[in-house]
This record gives sequence, C-alpha cells and structure tokens, in this order.
Amino acid sequence: MDRVEIVHENLTTRLPAGDFPSGRAPVPPLTGIEGVALFRAQCLSRALDRESRAMQKAGQGFYTIGSSGHEGMAAVAAALRPTDPAFLHYRDAAFQIARAGQVPGVNITWDMLLSFACSAEDPISGGRHKVLGSRALMIPPQTSTIASHLPKAVGAAYAIGLARRHPPEHRLYEKDAIAVCSFGDASANHSTAQGAINAAGWTAVQGTPLPLMFICEDNGIGISTRTPKGWIENSMRHRPGIRYFKADGLDMFDTYRAAREAAEYTRRHRKPAFLHLRTVRLYGHAGADVATSYLPREEVERDEANDPLLHSARLLAEEGALAPEDALAIYQETCARVTQVAAEVIQRPRLKTAADVMSTIIPPKRSCAPTNGPTPEARAARFGSDMKAMDAPQTLSKCLNMALTDLMLENGEIILMGEDVGLKGGVYGVTQKLQSRFGRDRVIDTLLDEQSILGLAIGLAGNGFVPIPEIQFLAYLHNAEDQLRGEAATLPFFSRGQFTNPMVLRIAGLGYQKGFGGHFHNDNSLAVLRDIPGLVIACPSTGADGARMLRECVRLAREENRVVVFVEPIALYPMRDLDETGDGGWMTPYPAPDERIAMGEIGQHGDGEDLAIVTYGNGHYLSRQAETALAQTGTRTRIIDIRWLAPLPVEAILQAVRDCAHVLIVDECRFTGGQAEALMGHFHEAGVPSFARVTAEDSFIATGPAYGATLPSKEGIIAAAKALVEGRS
Repeated sequence: MDRVEIVHENLTTRLPAGDFPSGRAPVPPLTGIEGVALFRAQCLSRALDRESRAMQKAGQGFYTIGSSGHEGMAAVAAALRPTDPAFLHYRDAAFQIARAGQVPGVNITWDMLLSFACSAEDPISGGRHKVLGSRALMIPPQTSTIASHLPKAVGAAYAIGLARRHPPEHRLYEKDAIAVCSFGDASANHSTAQGAINAAGWTAVQGTPLPLMFICEDNGIGISTRTPKGWIENSMRHRPGIRYFKADGLDMFDTYRAAREAAEYTRRHRKPAFLHLRTVRLYGHAGADVATSYLPREEVERDEANDPLLHSARLLAEEGALAPEDALAIYQETCARVTQVAAEVIQRPRLKTAADVMSTIIPPKRSCAPTNGPTPEARAARFGSDMKAMDAPQTLSKCLNMALTDLMLENGEIILMGEDVGLKGGVYGVTQKLQSRFGRDRVIDTLLDEQSILGLAIGLAGNGFVPIPEIQFLAYLHNAEDQLRGEAATLPFFSRGQFTNPMVLRIAGLGYQKGFGGHFHNDNSLAVLRDIPGLVIACPSTGADGARMLRECVRLAREENRVVVFVEPIALYPMRDLDETGDGGWMTPYPAPDERIAMGEIGQHGDGEDLAIVTYGNGHYLSRQAETALAQTGTRTRIIDIRWLAPLPVEAILQAVRDCAHVLIVDECRFTGGQAEALMGHFHEAGVPSFARVTAEDSFIATGPAYGATLPSKEGIIAAAKALVEGRS
C-alpha cells in the first residue's frame, strides 16, 4: 500500500482515539494558543505533501521532495523574525508556512501549490522549478543542491554585520537580523557544508560579528545511506566559535524553546549557533522513492508511528489547548481545502516557450544613486606617491591596482576579498596597498577556501554590497565552481529577479608563465565558465583596457545586477615590451577615471584587408608580435581583440572582419571547449569565405622549459597565417 496513504490513515485513526506516541510534557515559553497556530501550519505542510503526490500521479505536478517528518521547523520559524533571511533545506515547507503566518497578505496555500504545478504565476520562480522561497518572507529560493547554500549564508551573516558599519544603498537585511541556514544530516557531511561551518567558526573566533544560525535537521539517513548514531552531535558540539543547541524536532514546544535560545544568543552576541534537531523522514526520500526497498519495513513503520503531527496533538491536548477530535478536524479541513485549491491551481497557465523560460536569466536593472568621481584631493591622499606614476606608461597589474583604487574611492560599497589580497597585496601585487588605503573592512584577507570566498561574495551582494572577490588562480576555481553555476547565476533565474547577487569575480589565469607552477598555476580552460547562462566573462590584455573594462564590470554589477568574471592574464601582468627588450611597447598610460569600455565593445589594431586575426588576452600580445613579421611578407593585417568572451560580441566581430579576405582565430584555450569552437561556428553560419584557427593543445600545461609547448606561439601564428593567406590551410 502507498506509504503516503498509510501515514494519512494512521493520523485519521489515531487522532480521535488519542492514540499518541509517548514524550515529555510541554515546556515553556510556547503557549497553547501559539502551539495551535503552529499545528495548523504543520497540517498544511502535510496536506501539501499529500496533494503534491496526487498531482504527480495525475500528471499535473512534477518532481518534488516532501517535508513530512520535518514539520517541527514551523516552531523554528516562530522563534525567528520574518525579516531574518532564511536559506532553507528543501524539506522546510512548514517553516515557510509558519513564517507566512507572521506576514499579512501572503496566500501561502495558493502560492505553494502554484509552485508544485510549475505555474507561470508562481510568485517566486514563475514556474521554473518547484522551490521554497518568497521575497515577502525573506526566503531566497533554493533548489535541491546539497549544502551549496551554506557558504552564502555565512556571507549573508557577515554582510549583516558589515552593513552596520558601512550601510550600502541597497541594503536588504535589517540591522539586527540574523541569517538562518537549514540542511539535513547527510548534507552536513558535504565538503561545502564543512567548509562553511569551518569558515563561520574561523571568523567568529577572531571577534568578527557573524549573526548566523545553522539548523541541522537530523532524520538519520541520506536517501538510503544511514548517518552513524551520534555523528552530528559528536562532530558539531565542540566546534570553536559556534554555540551548540539541541532539541527534539518532533516536539514543537522543545523545538521552539531551543530555537528561541539559539536565536537570542546569535542576535545578542552576533556569533554563530548550531541548532541540532531530531526529526524523522516519512514517505522516503523524494518523488516515487520507496523507503521499504532499502529499509526494513519495521523501521519505516516505527518512524511512521512517531509522526510529528501526533506528537503535536498530544502536547496540545496535555496543554489543554486542543482536543484530539479538534486536531483531527483541523487536519481533515486542511486536506480538503488544499485539494480544492489544487483543482483551481492546475488550470493556471504554465511556461511554454524558450523565451518564457529564459526571460529571467538576465536580472532586472536597478536604480542607483549617481557616483561622483573622486576629487583630486581624495585621489592624492589615497594614491600617495603613486600619483607621480599616473602619466607614465604602466603595466597591466599597475593599471588594475590604480583602477581598483579609483573605484573604491568612488563607491564605498565595493568590498574586495580573497586569499592574500590584503597585507600581501596578492600573489602578483595587483591589490598592493589597498588594505592600507581602505581598511580591513573593505579589503578582506580570507581563509584558504574558494567556496567560502565566493559564498562571502554572494552573501555580501545579497545585502547591497558590490563584492570583488579574487580566486588566486584559475585552476583553483574548480574547487568552487558550483557557487557560480548553482548559486550566483541561478538566483535571479529562480526568483524572477527578486533576489540578486551581483559581483565582479577577479581570477588570475591562463598560461605562459615561465617555469612557475605547471597546470596548477597555469590553466587555459574557460569552458566551465562559458556555458553558465547569464554570466559575463571579460578578459583584458593591456593595462588601459584592463582599467576601462574593470570599471564597466563594476557598473554591470552595481547597476545591472550581473555576475561578472574578470579573467586577468597572469603572464601579461608585468609585461613591458612587445617586439624587443626595452621597447616598452606593451605598457600604456593609466586612463582617466571616467573612461570605460562598454560590454561588447571590441578592440581593433590596424586596418589591413588581407588577414584579420581574432583573438584576446595573451593571443592579442602574440598576434601583435606576429603582425610585425607578417608585414615584412606584405600581408596587410588587422587584429581584433574580442575582450568580452561571454556573451561573445558576435555582430561586432563579424562587422570588424567583413572586408577581410581571410580570418584567423588565435585562441589560447584548448582545442576542445575553447572560444574558437563557437567562433568557427559563427563564421561558418555567417558565410565568411576563408577562416582557420590556432589553439592550444588538449593538454595540461607543463612546468619548466616546455611551459609554452602546448600553447599558441608567435611562430605558430605566423605559420598558420601564411598557410591561410596562401590557400594551404
């Protein structure tokens, strides 16, 4: 028999009979009247679970993870404020329902059923996913990712504290809010969760305000894999910097008591707490999962007999607040009402076209107060002796440092963060002196954990800051890429732009470092970034372009809510010369603070009509070197610097090469997955008559003399260009 119906029949039989599981007596401070309201929320959560299964069977509902067994989270919501940002476990429907009772005007039954039906009218995702979430309830949407929301919860808590000292224009969270983050016992073992919990403790022991409440809902199993008995308590009770609290999640009175104590501790001391709740899981993991296929039937039945709704009814009966027959009436009336509303909901429109689905990938723009450029006096004070270098040609790294200084002077909401960005000034000196110029609040030396760095940025962005996180090397991004793919880039998509987390992620990357680090410090693959919808990727090659593009990236984040990745070619950081030693041909003057290069605006050097070389980054540098040799053979060349790798400025590129006889793509990324793949397709579709490509090999990069063996070279570009022009390719 269907376990959903077994649980339902158990309730309808045992409630009127007063056949309750044993447990402790009700404890303060929850009152009976408050408890009845929470019981109604728990019944609604259960009824919605039951109805979602019926909708799925009828083909009107879709994949869902139920909340049955976790109804105790309603009491946690009651212990918090509705303005506390809550990053929820996917089993926390009862939390969202109980919070809706704290906020007038939210029709929670209608809203959640719209989500179950994937209706275009779903107020949070617009039919894109069955998610918990609500802008009115300060619950950013979460899909069923495992623990990926914990790092941004740490960031949100940090942002609450930072906003008290440096209030941003678009601050979202209240001054005395606490961030709430819930997850399951199985998710607690994920490296992402462990990193976030460690980061919270690491931050707290240094005295930095971090009002964060972790909530672990321990039902003892992850899909079919059991959690060792006592594992969560033994591993979390003594974490440095984090206060541990525990409660029986089946007991709404005990849960409310512990949650209130944890919340009060966190709110008063601005330190993280860990609330450990015992729960049960009913119905199996998700969808059509059958728990009895991997668990003994007697164990499944034991959990069903321990139904939280039966515990709540017992407690309320003992409190004299609700008779058993009245508890049954509430449950049955709730089920009937949900079924009635569901019949209406499934008639509501759903998304139909690609344009409908994709309409929220790009977040809405926001109105921002104008920023005035820094005054000469302010610039002189912050730059100090570096002002003398303003008019002299500079390297890429120096121009980026100057641009960051001007941007931080202009906009007090900009926060830099990353490993070694402060005292050391970064591995390559790009952030030198910035911490002394702007202080530790705005230039943050983080712990060595890329997930925590990006989580901090996401959390800060959610509270109105403009974060500029740094990943020290491109290869290190792979430790944390889901923070971009599964969190930052998807938030506006799944919230219809109601929640955003704009940022400018700086990454030192690409190849050509001589004898340093091999593939760990030289990574020439951007494929992991290129296919993330909505993500902007910028890659400068000269100092002046770097400064102008970085300013545009900050504008995109601040005004257009975009997530931007700014890839800085490591080998070009110190580059001074172009053709000969001492010629200074690759240095540029630092551009005036108001100069920008708009997104999609490409660069062009030369106007030759024999050959157009389309490239970026180190490829631009090498192509300029090759240009000199090609000119000696009579080949008239122009070089197109793409600059913006996603979205590719296709029309601008096609316009730039339209009158050239041949087009050569120089792509320092690998043959497989590089920019050249897309460009070859675009040139073919546009009917470009003659084109070819030079790319890196499908290989990692070596250390030592062979550092460039797998990468495009000046000589390789010259050879490919000659072959193309002479018709040999």
